[in-house]
Amino acid sequence: MAKKIGRRRRSRLWRVGALVMAVAVGLGAWWLWPTAARRVEALEKVAPPAWIQQDFIPVGKARTGARLADYAGIVIHYVGNPGTTARNNRNYFAMEDTNVCSHFVVGLDGEIVQCLPLWERSAASNQRNRDTISIEVCHPDEGGAFNAATYASLVRLVAWLCDVGRLDTAAVIRHYDVTGKDCPLYYVQNPDAWERLLWDVEAQRADG
Repeated sequence: MAKKIGRRRRSRLWRVGALVMAVAVGLGAWWLWPTAARRVEALEKVAPPAWIQQDFIPVGKARTGARLADYAGIVIHYVGNPGTTARNNRNYFAMEDTNVCSHFVVGLDGEIVQCLPLWERSAASNQRNRDTISIEVCHPDEGGAFNAATYASLVRLVAWLCDVGRLDTAAVIRHYDVTGKDCPLYYVQNPDAWERLLWDVEAQRADG
């Protein structure tokens, strides 16, 4: 009889111990999982690679200085002005009466200009300004397709931003996916090309 009671007691202790361990592991996972605020704070500590040219526009009508509420996605746009450069578009964002801006502009020669700190809100993606990083992309003609140099830099930039935020490519969207606007035009009209771009981003991440 005493042996049975001892076995039951050990069994109960084992179950209690297992429950305590499960709760501890769960609490640990919850503590380690970054909150929205922590994800944005982490962006403040990110040093951009050498291939990004930082040239922030002044705080004003377009750049409000407001912080992101979260970092949950990346929105791709096209500039809509064929033949303009990254510098042209950055300078347009900096004008006093301009009310739009993005975090990055990717140029026709593959140059990347950063217009805002990563943790600030852009004025590019409507209701998703609050939790996304925006990228405007230059294009040579009205069709909106990106040339090879621009495309390669865009893929590299998006892969890096995904790594920074531990995002997968499901978080990479078109402006069209937010509002239904035909932006970026070529990738709205050619969804297979959009899927290829996301695939190339994944390949870039795998290559490091």
